[in-house]
Order: sequence, then C-alpha cells, then structure tokens
Amino acid sequence: MPSRAAFSPSLALLLSLVLALAGLLGLDVAPLRAEFQGVDYTLTNQNGQDFSGQNLSQTSFAGAQGRGAHFAGADLHGAILTQAAFPNADFRGADLSDVLMDKVDFSGADFSNAVLRGVIAAGSSFQGATVTGADFSEALLDRADQRALCREASGINPTTGVETRLSLDCA
Repeated sequence: MPSRAAFSPSLALLLSLVLALAGLLGLDVAPLRAEFQGVDYTLTNQNGQDFSGQNLSQTSFAGAQGRGAHFAGADLHGAILTQAAFPNADFRGADLSDVLMDKVDFSGADFSNAVLRGVIAAGSSFQGATVTGADFSEALLDRADQRALCREASGINPTTGVETRLSLDCA
C-alpha cells in the first residue's frame, strides 16, 4: 500500500474556494463538507495500479499520477481527483458520480459505461477519451470538452438507462 500524504495548503485553499463557489451558486455542498472518510492517495504515484472493483468512495487522488491505472467497476462516488493525471486510465463501468475532477488529464482514458453524474470537471482534458455508454447527467464540463465529447459520444448507460449524447446535452 502506498504511503499516505497530507492535504497541501494549496489544495485545502482550492477545496475551500470550490465549496464557497458552489454555495454561492446554490448547489448542495453538504456531501462535500462531510468528514473525509476514504483512503488518502493525495500526491502519490499510482501509475499502472489496479483498483478494479474496489470501494473508493470519498477517496482522495488529488494531485496523484495514475497513468494506465485500472478503475474498471470501482466505486469512486464523491472522490477527489482534482489536479491529477490519469492518461490512458481504465474507468469502464466505474461509478464516478459527484466526483471533483477539475484540472485532471484524462487523455485517452476509457469511460465506457461509467456513471459521471454531477461531476465537476472544469479545466480537465478528455482528449481521445472513450465515452461510449457513459452518463454525464448534471456534469460541469468546459464547453470545448463537451463539444469534443459529443463528436464521439454514443450508446446508453447500462446502469442509469441514460443516452450518452443526451447526458452531454449534444445538439
């Protein structure tokens, strides 16, 4: 098991700002204010690690490196992935609902059949990501990412029954 790392002051400030902004926008931030309960992988190297099928709900991967990591079928509900890098990672069928994933490199990642409902992914890169059958309902994405994902989006999420293109608000 990797060593545990503490939250950096800059990450704590960022999370405070996100919570304040969400509160001003009238978003329900109660789940974000809950006491941290998951494992802390903040600022660790998780390249190639296998987390498939694991319960990682409310776990922090903030600032972590996860090139080619495997999260297929994992429960990451409410996790923190902010300012991390997960290029070519496998998130097939994972539950990423309500995840804070701003400023994350997801280039080439596979989100097939994943649930990404309510994610905050501003400033993230999904270049070359696979989103077949993914559900992005109520997700906060940059407009450019949303448009790029719409060019490749197809399928229906097997868990939620939501069409990927509809969840991305594709025209």
